[in-house]
Amino acid sequence: MSKLNTKRPIIHPEGWKFAAIFFVISVSVYPFFITLSVIGFMLTIFTLWFFRDPERNTPQDSNLIISSADGKVCLIDEAYPPEELPIEPQKMKRICVFMNVFNVHVNRSPVQGNVDHIVYKEGKFLNASLDKASDKNERSSLVLNTQNGTKIIVVQIAGLIARRILGFISLNHNLDQGERFGLIRFGSRVDIYMPIDAILKCKLGDKVTAGESVLASFQ
Repeated sequence: MSKLNTKRPIIHPEGWKFAAIFFVISVSVYPFFITLSVIGFMLTIFTLWFFRDPERNTPQDSNLIISSADGKVCLIDEAYPPEELPIEPQKMKRICVFMNVFNVHVNRSPVQGNVDHIVYKEGKFLNASLDKASDKNERSSLVLNTQNGTKIIVVQIAGLIARRILGFISLNHNLDQGERFGLIRFGSRVDIYMPIDAILKCKLGDKVTAGESVLASFQ
């Protein structure tokens, strides 16, 4: 059975502990502070909604590069991948997707490929929509090696509120296209680096869906 078709809970497990905390607070203060109890209950509902993890219909096409995140395309340019990666530096096409607190925050693989490197780097917590967030903010980078030998790099970037990057996979894991590989709590950004000659299938300002929206294609 494909890893994409494995039955999963609609709420990511990471969300239940936060929801439980808010729910316990809501119940505990109810006899004394009704307003605070109502706020706690609303936060419980919001937390469960925030950590939702819906199924996606991913196009299985080795020629396509699929969005890794829900959100808005905030930057399209050419740039060097993060300097901490143990690969030969070369300029690549980069598509950046900004996630606000209302987007689904589970990230998915843009291509099918083997995980050659996973590199985490500490950094600042600037607004993730800023260009300099790619260089300054805390981040976790994945280098994927596709079947045809092309490298695709996915960088999870922490933001002003998002201060926890979670990874679900390890080195040498073979990711399916659209498979979940990580999560960033409470708003952030994902940068996807691809060959310089990749053909764009999106534009600045587009709203995209992780595991479904096509960002680009290979030549």
